[in-house]
Amino acid sequence: MLQNGKEDQKIAFSAGLLASGSGHTGPADSDKTLAYKKVFSNIGNAYDPETGIFTAPLRGVYYFRFYAHSQAGIKMAVSLYKNNQLQCSVFSWQSTINGNASNGVVLTLEPGDVVYTKLWGNSRVFDDEASYTSFSGFLIFPLQMK
Repeated sequence: MLQNGKEDQKIAFSAGLLASGSGHTGPADSDKTLAYKKVFSNIGNAYDPETGIFTAPLRGVYYFRFYAHSQAGIKMAVSLYKNNQLQCSVFSWQSTINGNASNGVVLTLEPGDVVYTKLWGNSRVFDDEASYTSFSGFLIFPLQMK
């Protein structure tokens, strides 16, 4: 992928919210970064399951997507951030049935840029072994340094 004699960089991760079991995360008094503990893949080790933060190791164009599950009667809201800047969100206001919401975005990142999701204050998400609530991302292609 990379030219000029540099080693190819392969970067991709996918993770479910809970490592095991089932239950709700939230509500919290304020927005809370979600740490997705059930790591399916973490090629390049750019995703940290302890913090829930992806840190770009190289300049490039990346794709991120996240899913969130809400149960009946519960408000669910999750947003994706790049360097503390809101990029996109999902929201469900106390639906009468269980539901899923997803969103995705293509971002240009510089080395050290961070991407993560936050659960809104006073909302909850649900997860179980089926990993209804998840977060993934991958490098589409690298860009030459400026």
